[in-house]
Parts: sequence; structure tokens; C-alpha cells
Amino acid sequence: MKGIDLALLRRLWPFVRPHRRHLVRGLLLLLLGSACRLTLPYLVKLAIDRHLTPGELVGIGWLAAAFVALGAIEMAARRRQMFEVDSAGQNALLDLRRRLFRHLQRLPASYYDRTPTGRVIGRLTTDVEALNELFSSGVVTVLGDLVFLASALAILLALDWRLTLATLLVVPPLGAVTMFVRGRVRRAYHAMRAELSAMNAFLHEQVGGMAVNQMFRREERVAADYDRISSGVRDAQLRTVRWESILSAAVEMLGSFTVALIVWFGGGHALAGGGAGDALTLGTLFAFIEYMQRFFAPLNDLSMKWAVLQNATTASRRIFALLDVDEALPEPAAPPPLPPARGEIVFDRVSFAYRGEPVLRELSFRVAPGERVALVGATGAGKTTVLKLLTRLYDPDEGRILLDGRDLREYPLRELRRRVALVAQDVFLFEGTILDNIRLGAPEIDDERARAAADRLHLDEFVARFPRGYQEPVRERGKNLSAGEKQLVSFARVLAAAPPVLALDEATSNVDSHTEHRLQEAVHELMAGRTSLAVAHRLSTVRDVDRILVLHRGRLVEEGSHAGLMARRGLYERLVRLQGMGEEA
Repeated sequence: MKGIDLALLRRLWPFVRPHRRHLVRGLLLLLLGSACRLTLPYLVKLAIDRHLTPGELVGIGWLAAAFVALGAIEMAARRRQMFEVDSAGQNALLDLRRRLFRHLQRLPASYYDRTPTGRVIGRLTTDVEALNELFSSGVVTVLGDLVFLASALAILLALDWRLTLATLLVVPPLGAVTMFVRGRVRRAYHAMRAELSAMNAFLHEQVGGMAVNQMFRREERVAADYDRISSGVRDAQLRTVRWESILSAAVEMLGSFTVALIVWFGGGHALAGGGAGDALTLGTLFAFIEYMQRFFAPLNDLSMKWAVLQNATTASRRIFALLDVDEALPEPAAPPPLPPARGEIVFDRVSFAYRGEPVLRELSFRVAPGERVALVGATGAGKTTVLKLLTRLYDPDEGRILLDGRDLREYPLRELRRRVALVAQDVFLFEGTILDNIRLGAPEIDDERARAAADRLHLDEFVARFPRGYQEPVRERGKNLSAGEKQLVSFARVLAAAPPVLALDEATSNVDSHTEHRLQEAVHELMAGRTSLAVAHRLSTVRDVDRILVLHRGRLVEEGSHAGLMARRGLYERLVRLQGMGEEA
């Protein structure tokens, strides 16, 4: 069917299949309600022809009681049917949301580097909500409407086949209008989803950078940009409403024309006492009008559900485009026995590029178990990239990285990241308590162990200002903690986990001198007996490491101790003097 990708809709079935019993019950209840609806006009016909027209009221009470009973059954069936269908839909959407989120967790850092956060959130919210409309008023009700239409048409033919054929002349114009409008609806929904995605991305960026906007007095400019984007969303939504209203109005108009045709053509025969060889009673005429109106009601519903189906098709295409992103870092299906954790690191002719821009070029070095090594160099030299490759946020384009003699790609990711802990420069704290952020959901780290790690960093002195101490809730991204306190929390995570290998990305850059002194003491204790690879921007923090590696444009150009490198008067010595440390050196 043009405009609807049936293959996409079929891909939704695995999410619906576990809950199909709700759909079956919903369909049966829908058919029961439809049977009641179809019976009600016939009861009125009997009342008119057998009792009201001849003036014989004996027995009409039974028809009235049956009418009331069937109406009550229809109401109860419709209520339960909606619950069953919505139950299936909501459970299917829950499974889909879970699948999407698990998939997002498997995607590598490179995907998030190039994909706006607002677009990803839109897939999990706006697009999934579009499918909610499909499940709540979609497949089951469409099938019920089709059954109702077929049943109503059979009853109409049985009442008067000539009048039925005459009134069905409106069906071809209705089909032509639907064919014309549905293409416009499809394009309008596609444009609306694109506009919504752009608005979500804009809002995420601007809310996250609100302080910067205010600092640089960009409020009016950003507000104007938002007005333009939100106006585009409004216009796109109004286009969909316009075409939907055109389709709905056309169906209503044709339905009204059909009723007029019935009254004109059939009314004359009824008043004359018959026509075309068959009698057409007033009761039959009334029932015919009722059935024809009920015949057009599901047609109108189907036209509206066509728009829902278009919207769901567009949303499905975007959702499955995300699920089809197959960029997850490969893991061994049956990993070989892993060596004991000693902490030896080897970079063997490693090259790497971001989007075609080379960052590391045939980088080779070895870090012995327990050795403390610092990476220094100018901005863009590739220092942080080394740590991202070591933790397998990315894989190298060429060469290999070994941990304890085994290629990182032979490690299951969970085991690799259990052995290698990263402390990033930009600390991210999650919703929960301070203690939760130290434990970070690791079940093997109990409260006592997490507190002990925090106390070693003197974090207890900072949290003492909170009424609940370590149980104090952390606001969004740790807004109720200072930059130094957040950095200490991130260090406490590593202290509690106690991995054999540490990867530190300028871990003391966001703390004051007093906090830095305490933190350096804890870092020294943490590094003892563990392999450490630390990126250093402030060169004053690397003097007491075992070895310094100097990177320049992705290549290793110098290595040695602080004193030895200063004596060589090379790149390292120039970097030190640029930071105003020449006299201290």
C-alpha cells in the first residue's frame, strides 16, 4: 500500500506478540459491541412496523427492554475492549522503550559524537508516543471497523438492495478524495516529525547552555531562533490538521448527501406504500437511514486512522533506523581464558582518526605493571584519545592495544572496564544520593566500603554541610556540589572499585589548591601498586611519576623523567616554560 511501509509495521509485531491475548480479547469484545450496535436499529424497525404504525403497543415493552439491555452490553464491551487494547499497546511500548534504551547503551561514543542529543530523546519520546496512538486506536479497531462495515452492508442489502446500490454511488468519490488526501497527509506528518526533532535538539542545547546565553546577553537572539523553530512546528502541525480536516469533512459531506438521497428516493416509496415491486415501510426506511449513518461513521473513523497510521509509519521508520544502527563495539562470543590482572599496557603502532582527521599516528609505548606514567603535550596532541582507546570507547583504526598481553578486543567490555577505571575531566553525576554516585550501582560495593573510600579523600568534611550527609540527594548533574566536590566524588568511585589500572584525565584540574593537596595525597595512595596512565595539562602535577610521555600531533616524541626531559631542552622543556614553571624546574 503506497505511503505505508508494511515491512516496518511487521517489525512491530515481535513487540506486540507477547501481549496478543489482550488483542484477541479486545477484538472479540469489539465484535460483540458491534453486533449490539447493528441490532439496535433493527429493534426500532420492529417497534415502528409492528407496534407504532398499526397502533398495537402490546409487546413493545419487550423490545424496549431488549434495546436497553443491548445498549448496556455494548457500553460494557466497549469499555473493556478499550482496556484490553490499551493494555496490549502499553506493554508493547514498554518493551520497545526497553529495547531502544538497551540499544542506546550499546552504541559507541562515536555515535553520540555525531548525533544531537535532542534527536535521540525524540526517538524515545515523541516517536514512541506516535506508536501509542497506533496501538490504542489502530489495528484492532481498524479490523473491527472493517467487520462492522461488511456486516452493515449485508444488512442494508437485505433491507433493500436497490436503495443500497443507489446510495453506494458515493463510494467512488470518497475513494478518490481519500487517495488524493492521504499522500498530502503522509508528507505533512513527515515534515512535522522533522520539525519536532529539530525543536527537541534546539531546546536540549539551549537549556543546557542557559548560563552562557545569559552571560553573553543572547536571550533575545535565542528567543528569536526558538520562535522561528517553534513556528515551523506549528505550521507543520497545522498542515496535518488541514488535510485531516479536509478528509473528515469530505466523508461527513458525502454521508449527509447519502442520507438526503435515502430520504428522497426511499421516502417517496414509503409514503406511496411501496416501490419497485417491494414494499418499503417506515420502519425499514428509518432502519435504512440509521444503518447508512452507522456505515459512514466507521468510514470517517478509518479516514482519521489513516492519518494515525501515516504518523505511526513515519515514527516507525525513524525508530527502526535507530535500532538498525549497528555500530556496537564487537565482543568475543566465546572469550578465551583471560590472564591474571597485572596491569601491563602496550600500544603497538596505534593510529586513530575522528571523522577522517588523524589524531594518533603509529603510537607505540609500554607501561609496566605498577608503573605510573603521565601523558603531556599541547592541546590536540591525542592525550585524551589514548585513554578513550584504552577503555575501548573507541577502537583503533590501525595497530593494537594489549592489556596483560591480550588484545583489548578479546576482553568482554564489562571485564575490561572492571580492570581499567577512567576518571574524566568532566565529571558526570547521576540522580540519587552522594553515596549512590560513589557506588554507581555496583552491587559488590557496599555502603561501608564506599564511605571508607570517600573518607580517605576527606570527602566527609565536604558532605558534613548537608543535612543528610552521604544520603543527600544530588541535584541534576550535581548542581548542589562544587566542581572540586564533584571531582572528589569521581575519585571516590575509583577508590571504592579499586581497579588494577587507572586512567586519569587531568583529575585535579577543577579543585582549589587546598583540595588539590588532599586529592594528590589520595591519588598517590591509590596509585601505589597499580598501573596508572594520567593525562596532565598542568605539568606541575607530573613531577613525581615514574615516566613522562610527550605527544606531539599524535606521535610520541619524547619520554623520560621530569629532570631528564628538562635536561634535554626539547618540547617538554618548552611546555614547562610556557606554563611559567621555568624557575621551579
